[in-house]
This record gives sequence, structure tokens and C-alpha cells, in this order.
Amino acid sequence: MKLRLVLGDQLNINHSWFKEKEEDTLYVLIELHQEAQYVVHHIQKIVAFFSAMRHFSQLLKNAGHEVMYFDINSEASKKTLSENLKILIKEKNISKFEYLLPDEHRLDRELHLFYEQIGIPTASYDTEHFLTERNELEKFFEGKKQLTMEYFYRYMRKKYDLLMYQDKPLGGQWNYDKNNRKKWKETPAIPPPFDTDKEGVEAVHEAVVKANIKTIGRFDLEQYFFPSSRSEAIAQLHYFCEHLLVHFGDYQDAMHTQQRNLFHSRISFALNSKILRPLEVLETVIDHYHKNPDEIEISQVEGFVRQILGWREYMRGIYWKEMPAYKNNNHLDNFNKLPDFYWTAATKMNCLKSSITDSLETAYAHHIQRLMITGNFALLIQCHPDEVDNWYLGIYADAIEWVQLPNTRGMSQWADGGIVATKPYVSSGAYIHKMSNYCTGCHYDRTKRTGENACPFNSLYWNFLDDKKEHFSKNNRMAMMLRLLDKIPEMERAEIKKRALSIIQNPDAY
Repeated sequence: MKLRLVLGDQLNINHSWFKEKEEDTLYVLIELHQEAQYVVHHIQKIVAFFSAMRHFSQLLKNAGHEVMYFDINSEASKKTLSENLKILIKEKNISKFEYLLPDEHRLDRELHLFYEQIGIPTASYDTEHFLTERNELEKFFEGKKQLTMEYFYRYMRKKYDLLMYQDKPLGGQWNYDKNNRKKWKETPAIPPPFDTDKEGVEAVHEAVVKANIKTIGRFDLEQYFFPSSRSEAIAQLHYFCEHLLVHFGDYQDAMHTQQRNLFHSRISFALNSKILRPLEVLETVIDHYHKNPDEIEISQVEGFVRQILGWREYMRGIYWKEMPAYKNNNHLDNFNKLPDFYWTAATKMNCLKSSITDSLETAYAHHIQRLMITGNFALLIQCHPDEVDNWYLGIYADAIEWVQLPNTRGMSQWADGGIVATKPYVSSGAYIHKMSNYCTGCHYDRTKRTGENACPFNSLYWNFLDDKKEHFSKNNRMAMMLRLLDKIPEMERAEIKKRALSIIQNPDAY
């Protein structure tokens, strides 16, 4: 008999494995304590993955495949992945072991070591999900000093002939990023978020609680928006096309206290668990655009395509190019702890309170909240990137290390020294005010750099530039800000640094 392993983020029912029933083939899926606890995860993240795995298992059974499924309260769940596989190979007299290539380095390494030990024929297969090979980005940038995402994105547009016309970008521009920075001011109106089917979700939650898994965040069915099945994920994608795409590009960077989702699709979990395939998502969105040319502008669609065809594939390529050394990068020599309020939202800074509350209640925040609010503050107070990685990997349902690590350690914390981004994504309160309403009614004054009611981001920003100026002395993109730093009078700079130090030493007091 042949044993085939399916991991929790490999739920691609369109994979060639599942096209036809194969005799003497056993599929195994396991809800592992190992995977639920290698970092402390959000309760909704664990529930989302286990719920999706259970639906997928049933889908395989309905198609006639032989499946063994071990839930989180089984004895198998307490063993490691390798231990379980060894037991199954012995008990079921397995003559061949096959698996889909994991997208996390640690699991890739574990399975590589496992098949070297078991003494039976073993084969690994591509997940048939991504639009690039693992090493495609590395080959594309071979001999180049800077791994510029824009060039890779254009290559991908041509490769898949998406938003192209006669080898030229549709609309005459490759990138409409400058059109994607509008502040939402309560118009245009936003439809309610797509409401997922909650059947079976509560039972999964109860099982996780019974298993005594340590988690963060809150579980509330009314705030649970993750699809468990492929049909539900497809419905969520169509909901985005019909109701949200029309304004997605304009407001994709906007933030607002009254609207958690704005015009975002919320399909990242379905993509990263492989319930949805990126190419079908892109083709569905582009097809909807072509059917509604008078309603939807190309800038709305291109902004979405760039996130999936460009940024998502780019980040995966960076991950496999740079691992395992990438996980230890700390280029800026930051060593502070993440504040306690990242787990409670108990802060007087309205932007952080709102973004962290959203994260704790929904296991989701969109990319600008992650980059320019929580990530920005963590970098400004000079947190160790390990601290930041563990929080991001745990709190977001769509966070799997291949996508989380280069986004956090690379783009957000600049711990890789510029592999992903040419400059750190740091800002004062001015940017936050520009892109949100967070500053309205905040305890702090966004216009002040010093004084008890001055916005903490302001003093922290200038202090960060001063503390790390040696790191940026040869960075042309930081030159203007360093010149502005030099123009701040010495006495004021001393006051800025004094306030910044008090925040860094005790961020939970703010």
C-alpha cells in the first residue's frame, strides 16, 4: 500500500493526486499539537486550519479516496509528524511513501530527514499551487545586486499574459501604485463583509479548547470570516469581485476605526491553505473587470493583481533563496521585547489600539495595518525581530512562515539589511494621519514631537534615524531624512531622544 501525506496548508483538491481514485493508496491528515504549538497561535487560526482540513478530508472520502484523519484530541495528535508516519508505515505495511513538498523550511527539513531513515521508496511532488518554481526568483535575479520586485512582477505579467495587450501592459502602465493611496472618509459605502458558513466551526473550537492548546486572541462566531470549504472560498472571491473590487485599488492602503475590512477580499487564508489557486483568483478578477469596463478602472484591478502575481510569488522566492540563514538576520542589532499591549491592545495610542484589537478579535489585519502600525512601532522601539516574527506568525490566520518571514523580518523590520526593501518602512504620526482616522480623538497630539501628549511615533521616528544613522549612511533613499535630522536644533533633538527613550524603556505606559 502507498501512503500519501497531506499537510494542513496543502488543501488543493485540483491537485493531480486527487483526479482519480488510486487503488491501495491511503491519504493521511493529522491535527498535530506540534503544529498548533510551535508558536502561540490565534485561536481562530487553529480553528480555521482544522475546520478546512476536516472539510477537505470529507471531500476526499466523498470522491472515494481512502483517508485516515486524526483530530486534535487523538493520541496521534500528541506525537510528532515523523513518529506518526513511522507508526502508520509499520501498521499498514506501507511499501511507498509520498508527500507534497512543504512550504515551510522546518517541515521540508523534517520530511527530508524522515525519508532518509525509513528504508522504503519515497517520492515528493509539487503542490501545483504557486505560479513559480521554488528557485525561479533566484534564477531570475542571478548576478543582480538588488532583487527589485517590480522587475519580477513585470516578468510574471508577461509569463502568464495577465493584464497584457500585444506584449505591453494593459492601460499603458505596469503599476498604478500612486493611485492606491486614498484615505477613506466614510464614502463610498462599504457592503458588509462576506459571512462564512459557521457549520462545524464551533465543534472545532470546542475540540481545540478540550485539547488544552495555548492560544491568543478571541473566538467569536460573529467575527469569524474564514472559509472552510472550496465552494465557500469561491463564493467569497465572487463577493469581492461583485461588491468590493470597484474601489479596492483606491483604498487598499486606507485604515479606519469603523471599517476593519474596507474593500479587501479577505481571501488570503483560502489562498495560503491552497483551497484557492492564485491563477484562478487572478483570472476570475480580471474576467470580472473585462465584463465591467465602464464600472471598474484598471487601477483597481492592477493593485490586486500586483499583490498576488507579484508580491506573493516574490516573497516565496525570497524565502527559498535565503533560508535558513534568513531567519537569523538582525541587521539593525535590535534586541528589545515586544510590548505586552500587543497581546491585550491596552494602549492609549489609538492606531495601535485599533489595529491590535482588530487582530485579536478577527485574526486578521490588512497589509498597511501590519506594516505601518504594528510593524512600524515595533521597529521604532527596536524590538528583536524574533519577537516580531513570533507575534505575526501566531496572530494572523493567513500567516505561514514562507510568506510571514520575508514580510516581517524583511519588509517590516528591515532585519535583512535591504534584501526585500531598499529602505525601512518607518514613519512618524504624519503618515498614519494621512492614511487613516486613527489620530482623531487619540490621547496624543500627532503634531507634537516632544511633551507628555506628543505622539510617540514622532519622537521614536527621529530617534530611530539618529540611533541607526550609521546603518543608513550609504543608503541614498534615506539621505533626505538624515539631512532633515541634522537640521533639528541640538536642544530639541536632546528632548526628542529623551522622550523616545522613556517610551522604549516602558512602552506599556503609553
